Amino acid sequence: MTAEDQANIRTSVISTNSLIFPEASQNWSRTLSSLKRSTLSITNRLASIHEDSLFVQRVADIYDLPLIANERCGSWYIPPGRKAGSVYFKSTDGHQGQWSFSTRRLNLQVLDVIGRNSGCIIVDSTRRGKSMPDALSKTVPIWCAVINRLAFPEYSAAWELHTPSQVVGTSEHAQIETRLDKFFMNIKAIELDVSSLCSKLSNPLRPIWITQDSSLPSSPLVSEDYLPVVCCTASRRVPGAEASEGGYIQGASDDSEGWSHGLTATVFWQHRQQLMSTAEDALPSLIETLMATDNAMASEKEVVLVKPTKQIYTGTVNTDSDVYPEDFDGVVLCCDHTVESPIGDSNAAKKVLQLRCGAGKLGSRALRAELPRLSDFIHHVSQRIEAPRILFACPTGKDLSAGAALAALCLYFDDAGNPIHIAPVDYNG
Repeated sequence: MTAEDQANIRTSVISTNSLIFPEASQNWSRTLSSLKRSTLSITNRLASIHEDSLFVQRVADIYDLPLIANERCGSWYIPPGRKAGSVYFKSTDGHQGQWSFSTRRLNLQVLDVIGRNSGCIIVDSTRRGKSMPDALSKTVPIWCAVINRLAFPEYSAAWELHTPSQVVGTSEHAQIETRLDKFFMNIKAIELDVSSLCSKLSNPLRPIWITQDSSLPSSPLVSEDYLPVVCCTASRRVPGAEASEGGYIQGASDDSEGWSHGLTATVFWQHRQQLMSTAEDALPSLIETLMATDNAMASEKEVVLVKPTKQIYTGTVNTDSDVYPEDFDGVVLCCDHTVESPIGDSNAAKKVLQLRCGAGKLGSRALRAELPRLSDFIHHVSQRIEAPRILFACPTGKDLSAGAALAALCLYFDDAGNPIHIAPVDYNG
């Protein structure tokens, strides 16, 4: 046998098509895809979320601390009755080389919870391949270090950065430390009420990390030196593929827009037993029914006055309704569907501004592009009425409408909630 013949044999043995007919290969690929879809089913996701939530509640019972959801993922793992609040720590602020302290997401509201309860538990999860999300391993530690510098300027020992050594290497830890001075200067530039901030914290913050692989203490953690911020990763780590885990999915709630058919964490907990006992093929229609009922109930809820103002409100807009609220001098609608004004109301168009923005992450980006239109609208409404009552509404009443209302508060009200001189803002200047 010649060398050329031997080379041809080796080539033919390596070729996959020589072992599997093309049609069989395509069927095998479809089979694998089908297996993956069945493993990542809604049923398996909800069961995995519930399983992980039992671990989260056990951690809360042992530490005797309130549960805080790192939105939006964390809320899925906390029964609403046990949820003490929400925070927004992004994993991207902890990514390698992109470490940041966000002045847009200060999360100062959680300091009240920490101060009242001598600590808290922040809940999040991450998908297969990681033991904990960057939000918990790096973003929260950065936040704790910066807040400590602000609240305890004379106590330099509290300024130290703490990260989990099993996740964050020595080099990365050192690189983050070099940026802390800059992060501190960024928050100082905002000119926060530091005295009020300090009054909430009796001791510096200290992050502590808990996963399903951790050894849990037998009693609550008590320290006279620091307030624990327990970073709890809800999901257990899956080393291989989900198909080998008997239906369990690590980080099952992540990117819920892609699998939930519109189901929210709140509605999941309200109807958990019904959802988890329903067949997979019937779940989409059941979710649609449950969400339609929930949206209808939400649209009937009273609007909320944003204190300390006396004229800014947030509320919901019913996607099936064509009637604007009549008790307001101006209405700002944050939604991507067209809502018609009441028939025969010639002044309705002057009272309403629709900011075109959908739900989710894309909606928040669209809102930022639409906000410049807010200035002229409020200016014109204020010319007609001295202290106009303005409603900011979106489908949930607490998402996009809250962002638009916040923009109005920053531009048109002082710290006491009193309206200031309203004039068009030049965003191009």
